Amino acid sequence: MKVTFVKKILKDGSPCRKCADVERRLASSGYSSRIDEILVADERDEQSPGMQLAAEHDVKLAPFFVVEDGEETRIYTVYFKFVKEELESSLKASSKDAEDTLRANPDLDYI
Repeated sequence: MKVTFVKKILKDGSPCRKCADVERRLASSGYSSRIDEILVADERDEQSPGMQLAAEHDVKLAPFFVVEDGEETRIYTVYFKFVKEELESSLKASSKDAEDTLRANPDLDYI
């Protein structure tokens, strides 16, 4: 799974406040390490990588997340939905996988 976070720079050159807030939330929650790529959608440059990705996926809001999982691509423009559906659910799945492995291998134990 590859996760791309797209944040915006406004026409006046200032960072988008909502984007900065989401970036702070990612850092404070420890989810920053789960982001594989950060792109900037610079309103002053239609060719900026973030603007191109937004156009490719017809996204009009920032910040947004692109999750590529094999052949499937999911777009999120709501931070909390992204966290719930992608980050928290994958943590639960990882935890369940670990529990299943421990049950199947009684000789293993938590460290």
